[in-house]
Amino acid sequence: MKTFIHITTALLMAFSALGYQQAIAADGTKVVYHIDDAQVQGLKGLRNVRNHLDVSPGTKIIVVTHANGVDLLMEGAKDAKNNTEYAPLVGALKSRGVRFEVCEITLVNRNLKKDQFILDADFVPSGVVRVADLQYKDGFAYIKP
Repeated sequence: MKTFIHITTALLMAFSALGYQQAIAADGTKVVYHIDDAQVQGLKGLRNVRNHLDVSPGTKIIVVTHANGVDLLMEGAKDAKNNTEYAPLVGALKSRGVRFEVCEITLVNRNLKKDQFILDADFVPSGVVRVADLQYKDGFAYIKP
């Protein structure tokens, strides 16, 4: 009888794990990309997100920017090394379902206005709080390119 119970328990655990993996696959992975320095992380981060979606198109991705990272989403912003404009890259990723968020505390601290940002940007009260909430409350994986 003990053997039967052990086998039954093992099978139930295996099927539960399989069901959990299928649920994750159906829902897709959730990832927050954290950008706090556009010059260091901007182009690399956008390429990481593109590559991520190329390999795993069902992934839900939110890019949260704060501090100097918000520069990534400003009108006319470019990579300093090769003069690549960020907006077209952001727009292409936005069309694939990526959400781009700007910290409003940074706006206040840097005396920036919302109309200085590309239309693909959304705004959150605090970038740091948003990253923490996405990780802890919403189960997002964390990547800082």
